Amino acid sequence: MISPIRRVAPGETPGSLARELEAGAVLLFPDLPFPFSEFERRFTEQPFADGKAKNVNIRGEAAELRGAAGTPEEQEALRQLLIRYRGFARDLIGTYLPAYRDRVSLAGTSYRPFDVDRRKLSWRRDDTRLHVDAFPSNPIGEKRILRVFRNINPAGEPRRWRVGEDFGSMADKFLPRLPGYSPLSARLLAALRITKAKRSEYDHLMLHLHDALKQDETYQASAPQADVEFRPGETWVTFSDLVMHGAMGGRYMLEQTAYLPVAAQADPALSPQRILAAKLGRALRT
Repeated sequence: MISPIRRVAPGETPGSLARELEAGAVLLFPDLPFPFSEFERRFTEQPFADGKAKNVNIRGEAAELRGAAGTPEEQEALRQLLIRYRGFARDLIGTYLPAYRDRVSLAGTSYRPFDVDRRKLSWRRDDTRLHVDAFPSNPIGEKRILRVFRNINPAGEPRRWRVGEDFGSMADKFLPRLPGYSPLSARLLAALRITKAKRSEYDHLMLHLHDALKQDETYQASAPQADVEFRPGETWVTFSDLVMHGAMGGRYMLEQTAYLPVAAQADPALSPQRILAAKLGRALRT
């Protein structure tokens, strides 16, 4: 089954939204208000980025701005815009996914003004390829990666994605190919501070799934998939560690990353952690 796009009607009650999200849906909110001031509109007219990284972001309680360009006044305005978007994402989660409200922790908030990089990148860095998210230096263990995106393009340009088959079907194809987990290697990476914490077996499997998916040209071309367009003003929410996705095009987007404990899910059995454990027939090593 290809991940469904679940359109959420204005004023819709939460109902089964959390379960649908956990089962692999992308929740699409067509017209949640997030207005820009006249001053802020400049951030959708040209990139206010220093070019050293593909995104501008804020992190932590201090909301330190990284990667921005412009005058001090403009950089502070961009920082405040990202702080406001972080609040918007928090409110969205609290309203439509209320069971997550007190369990979710917000991570980085990003401003993404550039189009998808179409240079001949290495397959590992090519985010147009179908993949699930995994963080090489930041193991997450028993947490989920929840993301809130919004298209802020001023010229009507959509954000174009493709979405793939369900996680379980993908795992059936790729799990037998993956190398085994080494707790010793995981401890060594943490001791050398290559990773921020010790990688669990889940982190190990997800990193290798990410790479195996991107490297497999035949799978990329022939796997079940569908093209999706997110119009300006639309907001979409997904578990990016579960939904196979590739970013195909579009400029000017905001994004909020959040972490949710597996235990806080409506149905933890739907998490990639539990799906992989079920496929292996045992609990994953921590």
